[in-house]
Amino acid sequence: MNLPKTLFWDSNTATIDYELHARNIIERVITRGSLADWKTIKDYYGLERIEHEILQMRVLDEVTLNFFSLFFNKPKEQFRCYTQDASIQQLWHY
Repeated sequence: MNLPKTLFWDSNTATIDYELHARNIIERVITRGSLADWKTIKDYYGLERIEHEILQMRVLDEVTLNFFSLFFNKPKEQFRCYTQDASIQQLWHY
């Protein structure tokens, strides 16, 4: 798969397993990638696998969640990130 190394700045790109790390790869592309990167993962994984992985993600920003809720025609309640409570309920007070 031909994705920019800058998406995985914190990882050794030589050791990335595209099947084992599929959810992390998809998350990086949908939150930080370009349209060309989206096309790359769509061709590699297919929309069905991408949908499955996105539905299981623990954290998605609100804009990305709204977009994929509309894109896949799924209510937000079906997304794990929407139904799972955040581990930190409030901001820290210094």
